[in-house]
Amino acid sequence: MNGLRVEAGVSAYYLRRQRRERVRRIRRAVLLIGAGFAVALIAVVLAYAGSADKVAGGVRVAGVEVSGLTSQAAERLLQRRSAALLATPLKVTVAGHTFSVTAGELGVRPDWHAAVEAALSRGSGFLPLRGVRRLYLSMFGTDVSPHVNVAKNALGLWLDRVSGQVDRPHRDAALRLRGLRPHIVPGRAGTVLDRAAAEKLVVAELGSFDRKPLTLLVKTDPPSVTEPMLARAARQTRVVLSGPVRLQLGSTRYRVSRFTLAHVIQLPSSGASTLKIAGPAADAYFGRLEKAVDSPGKDATFAVDGAHVRIVPSQDARILDVPATARALLAAAISPTNRTAQISVAATAPERTTRDLQGMGVVGLVSSYETFFGGVAGRIHNVQLVAHLIDGHLIQPGEEFSFNKTTGDRTASRGFQVAPVIINGELQNALGGGVCQVSTTVFNAAYEAGLNITARTNHALYISHYPQGRDATVDYPDVDLRFVNDTDHWLLLRTFVTDSSLVVNLYGTPVHRKVVSETAPLVTTGPGPVKRMPDPNLLVGQQVIDQTGSSASATSVHRQVYAANGKLLYDNVWYSSYRGETEVIRVGTKPKPKPVAPVVPPVIPAPGSLH
Repeated sequence: MNGLRVEAGVSAYYLRRQRRERVRRIRRAVLLIGAGFAVALIAVVLAYAGSADKVAGGVRVAGVEVSGLTSQAAERLLQRRSAALLATPLKVTVAGHTFSVTAGELGVRPDWHAAVEAALSRGSGFLPLRGVRRLYLSMFGTDVSPHVNVAKNALGLWLDRVSGQVDRPHRDAALRLRGLRPHIVPGRAGTVLDRAAAEKLVVAELGSFDRKPLTLLVKTDPPSVTEPMLARAARQTRVVLSGPVRLQLGSTRYRVSRFTLAHVIQLPSSGASTLKIAGPAADAYFGRLEKAVDSPGKDATFAVDGAHVRIVPSQDARILDVPATARALLAAAISPTNRTAQISVAATAPERTTRDLQGMGVVGLVSSYETFFGGVAGRIHNVQLVAHLIDGHLIQPGEEFSFNKTTGDRTASRGFQVAPVIINGELQNALGGGVCQVSTTVFNAAYEAGLNITARTNHALYISHYPQGRDATVDYPDVDLRFVNDTDHWLLLRTFVTDSSLVVNLYGTPVHRKVVSETAPLVTTGPGPVKRMPDPNLLVGQQVIDQTGSSASATSVHRQVYAANGKLLYDNVWYSSYRGETEVIRVGTKPKPKPVAPVVPPVIPAPGSLH
């Protein structure tokens, strides 16, 4: 038994050794086969790796074989073939219509450079990967489609031309009137070119090398408004035209007849399904209603009566609110019972309200001054004109009043006439003569009010009918009269002018200033100018005075202004220097005649005398 066990153990040992040997032989065989396969695969990969500068085998661009070509050569090949097709027409059929178009017309240009770069990249990479990729491409191949550029404007215009012949747009259902009765016009479906699909197909076909006739599709264009959608509007229209409507504003009523409603109601059309009040007839109707309803606003104003001031209240403007009134009219028109609509108006406050004037403090007379004038009609006209230009002017606290700024330029286009005026120290005729009468009167009103006078110029000549030393000339735009409203309230400047006198009043809150004035005598400062004019009708040595002159003179006015509490506010002296008026003398230039010798009569001898 022991011998048998030993023999069995030896047999198992040898069996195990045989199995292990067999496994080792198999492993060696597998390794050898794997190594051989790897070597073979590497050899194949290396064989297919080729040059990285050339397109891999099996690669096409737009169906054109470019295997083994450099990128430059491949691009040149594609460009040549593409250029040859630029003028080749593409036949396009749409809904029984035939059109033709070329790549050149639409600016179709495939991007061959990018396509070749993409083709080259399909077989690129480091050496082993490039070989694997190119092996795969040689077995299965690939085709690169280029991106096609197109002139969008040209393509759009061509599609517009095609659509113009092909499209049969839908017709929406619409509501129409037969007299005063509404009826519905049925809608109709249409067909239109599928532009999105057409654009893609045409560009793709023109960008390819295989030009095949192309058929484009049309699509159904259903109406956006159908008959059932207008049923409600038709019922409303029958109600609208069943009777008149009244518009009401307070106690005033306006009747809108059925025929007027038929004109101003806009029935549904062009895709709409609701009633509106709109259109030219509605605009014309509301234009007429505006004339009846609108009223202009009025600024609050001051009314004066001597020293008394009162406020004439402002009045808001009333403006028809057309959109709101139109909505109210439509609501009443589609109502079978309540057929009265309220007119809507908007109130707009004027520029200057009653409250504004109440806060200005213009309650009484501050100062007044009157001057008298005469002369030619042109001068009187100018005085009246410029007085009206400054009448009613308001000066706020701290504001400087400017005569020139308030009146503006004195021109014929503004109504000024020619009248006597002082120019360069001489009395001449010019536009605006007489304006200084107004500026002098305004100056004296400000003077008596005790206001701060910031600019004043005396006339070149002394004028006796003005207060001595208190005249004020102006000449637009340089010579001005200015004063400041140095009170705490507004000032209102009013003028009252007749054919011979001018009154300027300043109204505000009286501050009871005391004005003390002292005028210096008018003194002669020198001889007046003399103008000699030759006169050939007078003998030498003769002269005639045509215009009597005057001497140059000067004066001054001293004004002290005291507040109500006795405080001295202003201590001013205004100096005035006047040129003398020119004396005009005609001087004879005619030569005196030569003296004539006396005639001696001849001596006649007496009869019988001897010689």
